[in-house]
Amino acid sequence: MSEERELLRETVAALVEKHATPDAVREAMASERGYDEALWTMLCEQVGAAALVVPEELGGAGGELADAAVVFEELGKALVPTPLWGTTLAELALLSVDHPDGETLGALAEGTAIGAVVFDTDERLREEQTGTDERLREEQTGRRYVVHGDVADVVIAADGETLTRWTEFTATPSVSMDPTRRLAVVEPETTSVVGADPGLADTAAILLAVEQIGAATRCLDLTVAYTKDRVQFGRPIGSFQALKHRMADLYVAVQSARAVVAEAVADPSPTSAALARLAASEAFSAVAAEAVQMHGGIAITWESDIQLYFKRAHGSAQLLGPPRQQVRSLESEVF
Repeated sequence: MSEERELLRETVAALVEKHATPDAVREAMASERGYDEALWTMLCEQVGAAALVVPEELGGAGGELADAAVVFEELGKALVPTPLWGTTLAELALLSVDHPDGETLGALAEGTAIGAVVFDTDERLREEQTGTDERLREEQTGRRYVVHGDVADVVIAADGETLTRWTEFTATPSVSMDPTRRLAVVEPETTSVVGADPGLADTAAILLAVEQIGAATRCLDLTVAYTKDRVQFGRPIGSFQALKHRMADLYVAVQSARAVVAEAVADPSPTSAALARLAASEAFSAVAAEAVQMHGGIAITWESDIQLYFKRAHGSAQLLGPPRQQVRSLESEVF
């Protein structure tokens, strides 16, 4: 990591440590807008978090995807609810056209406007189930469920081919598995075509994978700390060989996934994005599951932070479609 990015990481980490404590995260996720507006302002004004991928001539910081990834990992560690994901993706969508909307990009970069992206796959997965009664099951995956869609000012829809801006839309807050990530059902009223889709879903997958790695890392750290403090049979449970092995396996899983995600950040592509999402989802889900086991019954109580990591792990794994979609995407590259 370059010196500049390390400084960026330290700055974001310091803000998170001071303003995104577990109590603050709970207060933010229960607020009217689903995030801490004061912290969002600090991230935008002091760090320039929302301006990282926007060129300087359009009011941004002129950074790269790797710079944004540094911020996403630190926010992911503490499960900080912010509209950064949708805002960053909306910026990248607007920047992909020949003549970007400078006024809108400036507002997004300043954090005064909130962005959201709809990955509106109207496609339906059909799976044939055989048995005594052969039937066709039809399910719809994630249609129009948008992160922070109910507080968004700029909504872009990406279908893999075309980017469409929803200039008028309706948004209804939705109950989700993960209370730290606000979802809404968003439906368009007036739309206009922006341009060709540059593969926005792949970028979204990579940034989400980075966030998952941050959360998995912190979840594992919390579990290790707990096993050092929790005493059973006169000894800290972390001293038992069986638990040592399990935590070592989790560490290897997280670090292996981190390497896959880092490669995707450095060289984005549909294949690297699918690999990153699959590796990060599996690692985070494994860590969260083991964290619940090692914490015991306390882990599933509201007072415990582990239940929030568990919900984030499973919510994130399904956010852009279930893991089997990444597997199928990778299979198409091989077979």
